[in-house]
Amino acid sequence: MTAQYALRAIVFLAKRSPPFANRMSIAEATLVPNEYLQKVLNGLEVAGIVSSKRGPGGGYALVGSPEKLTVYEVVTSFDSIPRIKTCPLGISEHQRLCPLHQMLDDLSAQLADSLRTTTISDLMVAKAQTCGFPMVDHE
Repeated sequence: MTAQYALRAIVFLAKRSPPFANRMSIAEATLVPNEYLQKVLNGLEVAGIVSSKRGPGGGYALVGSPEKLTVYEVVTSFDSIPRIKTCPLGISEHQRLCPLHQMLDDLSAQLADSLRTTTISDLMVAKAQTCGFPMVDHE
């Protein structure tokens, strides 16, 4: 859920003008619990994806361009995409992955590649809004 919440917040911030939004506005518009959003925004700030500013007109803003920021960068700022390098069962005789574990590792690699080639701006197209996600600016 953390990565999903982070992506919601990033898409919201990418659509903002002016760029800064307070945490309550982000929480209301993205349907992310306010308390949990603090953890998410802190992680995004540590990763250099958002910046924060205190005081009137402050809040959080996207640091870079949504055309350059990838979904992979957002997701992996919280957790890595798991890969299978050795036999998950610990069988020492397995020098190579069995077909099942190789397929699962291949799927992880495909997922990572897909996330690397999808930018935040790709998520902002009008057709992506059909899920009913509000994205309402409450400020």
